[in-house]
Amino acid sequence: METGFTLFLIVMAIAALGVFVALHYFEAGYGYLFNRRYGFPVPNRIGWVLMESPVFIAMTVLWLLSDRTWEPAPLALFLLFQSHYLQRSFIFPLLIRGNSKMPFGIVLMGMVFNTLNALMQGGWIFYVSPAGYYDDWFSKPYFYVGAAVFAAGMAINLHSDWIIRHLRRPGDTRHYIPRGGMFRYVSSANYFGERTEWVGFAIAAWAWAGAVFAWWTFANLAPRAGSLYRRYEAEFGREFSDLHRKKIIPFIY
Repeated sequence: METGFTLFLIVMAIAALGVFVALHYFEAGYGYLFNRRYGFPVPNRIGWVLMESPVFIAMTVLWLLSDRTWEPAPLALFLLFQSHYLQRSFIFPLLIRGNSKMPFGIVLMGMVFNTLNALMQGGWIFYVSPAGYYDDWFSKPYFYVGAAVFAAGMAINLHSDWIIRHLRRPGDTRHYIPRGGMFRYVSSANYFGERTEWVGFAIAAWAWAGAVFAWWTFANLAPRAGSLYRRYEAEFGREFSDLHRKKIIPFIY
């Protein structure tokens, strides 16, 4: 099983590289970058639930069917992982304002990736990791450092989403530059927060599966952050460029 799982991780890592390259030429057409060429539009609330809930459901099934269901360290990693997707799948959609839409093609691609990611993370934690791998995990620094980084990233992500949701008043359709929080340093603070979360999870799990997901997160979000940056420059000109923000990594990129 380990050989097959390793091959799976290698394929996923190479696929992430392909996505990273492709997204420098084709913008992911949802949100501020909405584009109908990616499929017929569906309401954002429905789209987010359909896109994000498969990973929450699949991870839960993998956990329940595992012999390691109640082992402390796998359970702690499961709860850490699911805390993000509980919010993203079922709480975040309820908080969305307005009547924006996203292309169904984006929803479908998200559903496929999220299901595969559940197989990566849940597969490693509950089935593939060697017997005893997570014994005495709470006596090691990995979990505490990773959980702290994850929590910081989640806080940044949630606060940045809150800022974005409150840019407009009801009925207003104009675009605005997000300000405050980590938006002082990067134009896509919500993506910075999400990337930080999954770097933290990779540390907490101390596994290649987590590292591949962290790489996927960067490969998907960094080019999109670049596209958003260029869109802000085109729409707001000096008002935006004078802020001297980076795209997704403070002071670096």
